[in-house]
Amino acid sequence: MNHPAPVEISCENMRFLITHNPPTNATLNKFPEELKKYGVTTVVRVCDATYDKPPVEKEGIHGICAGCTCFD
Repeated sequence: MNHPAPVEISCENMRFLITHNPPTNATLNKFPEELKKYGVTTVVRVCDATYDKPPVEKEGIHGICAGCTCFD
């Protein structure tokens, strides 16, 4: 299944990267490097967890959860 490319949105001094295909533990090895291409430092997840957060946090990318229990 093909997914759309990430979309970057800028508003004043904030930037948002909208991704359409959440990673799984099987695809997690590429996720942090993809986020780093866009300069991502914080992930805001609005869906339930599909991957373990420690590997992403190890790369210096922090997680916040909005409406789910993934980063509690």
